[in-house]
Parts: sequence; structure tokens; C-alpha cells
Amino acid sequence: MGKNDPACDCDVIHTDMVESVRAKMPDESELYELSDFFKVLGDSTRAKIISALDAGEMCVCDLAALLGMTKSAISHQLGLLRRNNLVKNRREGRVVFYSLSDDHIRQIYEMGIEHIRERADSAEPDKEEA
Repeated sequence: MGKNDPACDCDVIHTDMVESVRAKMPDESELYELSDFFKVLGDSTRAKIISALDAGEMCVCDLAALLGMTKSAISHQLGLLRRNNLVKNRREGRVVFYSLSDDHIRQIYEMGIEHIRERADSAEPDKEEA
């Protein structure tokens, strides 16, 4: 840590606070599942697919054309996303369409994008100062 980073220099354990927070924390298995969930989202190709599906339902061919990838590569990523319940599919004749599995996934994606954009906006110097 740098010299200007905040650090606690005491050795006092605030037992009431520790126990209060411990009672509110999810159990270990839930935290492992949450970690795995974010690992699945932590790949730029999968993030692009989630972004595309946030705009609407698409088939593998459309996603491959949009992202400039092979159908095989897209199918592989969609399989992983489907196994982790981030996307779902429906068949219409010979075409399989993919969409986000539910509004929770949509909200997580959209909140993440909003957070990134807000951080970027706050990091930009005022144009009036330039």
C-alpha cells in the first residue's frame, strides 16, 4: 500500500460489528457460486454476447456476423452461458434463437455498463477547463 492509502493502525477488534456483519453474509457455497457467476461474465467475448442479447434475441449466425467470429466459437460461448443460466434458447424450425435468461441478467449487465460509463465520465476533465 502507498503512503497515502488509508490504513487501520489499531489492533482493536470491534466484535459487535464483526458478528453483525457475519450474520448478514451469505454462506461459503453461495459466495463460491457468486464468484463462478462473475467468472463467466469476466470474458470479453461472453460480455459482447450478453451485450448483443441485451438488445434482442439473436441466432448463432447473427451473433457470428455481428462479432466477426465463427459460428463454432459463438456456439461454444453460448453453451457455457446457457449451462450457467445466463442465456436461454428457443427453436423456430431449424433456427435456434438465444436471449438473456431473465431480467436479473439484464439488470446486472446494464448496471455494470452504467457503472463503467459513470466512472469514465467522472474521470474526464471538464471541457471548460481545457
